[in-house]
Parts: sequence; structure tokens; C-alpha cells
Amino acid sequence: MDIQIIKVGVDNCYIIKHERTILVDGGMPGEFDKFSKGLKKIGINPKEIKAIVITHCHWDHIGCTKEIKDMTGAKVVVQKYEKNILVKGELAMPPGVTRWGKIFGAFLNSWSKRFSIKPSEVDIVIGEEDYSLEEFGIKGNIVFTPGHSPGSISVVLDSGNAFVGDMAMNGLPLTIGPNLPIFAEDMPALKNSWKKLIDKEVKKIYPAHGKPFPVGKLIRKVIL
Repeated sequence: MDIQIIKVGVDNCYIIKHERTILVDGGMPGEFDKFSKGLKKIGINPKEIKAIVITHCHWDHIGCTKEIKDMTGAKVVVQKYEKNILVKGELAMPPGVTRWGKIFGAFLNSWSKRFSIKPSEVDIVIGEEDYSLEEFGIKGNIVFTPGHSPGSISVVLDSGNAFVGDMAMNGLPLTIGPNLPIFAEDMPALKNSWKKLIDKEVKKIYPAHGKPFPVGKLIRKVIL
């Protein structure tokens, strides 16, 4: 299993390659060139990518989805509660749940208005049950993990690697070290989603913002 990070604006987009290749998240609007150059740097042919899994449909995660889909021909995978956000090209962002989240969120809400999202077709709409990635040559599942947003999903590999979108954040200007997100629609639901992932024995967390970290650094914050 090969895992590569392509920084697309403020977001980590993850390339997961095994028998075939998938992409996790679509990056910030206006940053498609960074994604394209990132692919070349790591030696990935765009046509290798067979699926684009969107962890949730906030603006900084879907900004280049349409362009990436056009370049790769990959199938776009979204949870059913957020399909229309991507199809309509809407700008969406959750409220702050910490003091810093509320302050920084006000800035981000204002900043995001300068962007526009290109609507994208969705090929696979998943529900609340685990969805196998076997058809894409990846040993793992897409798991429904709501809380940060109503339709948040995570990619959980059989190896214990988990790509969680904004279920966790790691580093400034968002958090000091690995932590729960400073933005969320429903924090109790988010903690329940974390317990779900912990029960699945995830080992290493790959957040959309910040460096990967071992799940042990977050467990205490989840159970309190």
C-alpha cells in the first residue's frame, strides 16, 4: 500500500495506491494546478485514479473536484446527505465549537466568499452502511462518520490507516497538536463517530489539515 499527500491549498489530498488508485478529497477552489503538479511529482498518471472519495462537502474539500474528475475520469463518491452540495456547487462551512473556532470561523466565512465551486456530477452515493473499496482495488471501507458535518465519511483501510477529513485537526492555525476539530455541526455525534473508528481498531490518522498521527494521541480527548 502506497500513501502520498498532495497539498491542495489548505487541504491534504491523499493518494492511496494498491491494486488500483483512489484519491481522498478534492482540495480548495482555484488550486487545480497544484494538484496536477503534485501528481507529476509523485509519478502518478491521472488516469490511474479510479475514484475520488469526498470526506465531506465543505468548500475547501470539493473545490477542484470537477476539474480532477474531468482530468482523471474517476468516479466521485459522496455520502447521500451531502450530494446536493457538490452537485449544486454550494459553499458550505460548519459553525465554530471552540472560542478560537468561532473567531477563526468568522474570518474563513468571509474569506470563502471570494471562491466559487464548480458543480460536479456524483457517480456513487453511499448511505450509512460501510461501503467496500474492493471494486477500486483497495483493501478497506468507506465508513459513515457524521458530526463534523451530517454526511462526513472516512476511508478506513484494513491496515488500520484512517483518512478522516475534518474529524480531527493537527497543527496551527487550527489546533495545537492532534485534536478534535474546532468546527462541527454536532460534537456528540462526532465523538460517537470516533468511538466507532476506535472500535474498528484504527491505528494511524490522516487528517485533512496537518500531519498524520497515531490514534492514541486522540483517544483521551474522545472518551472524556
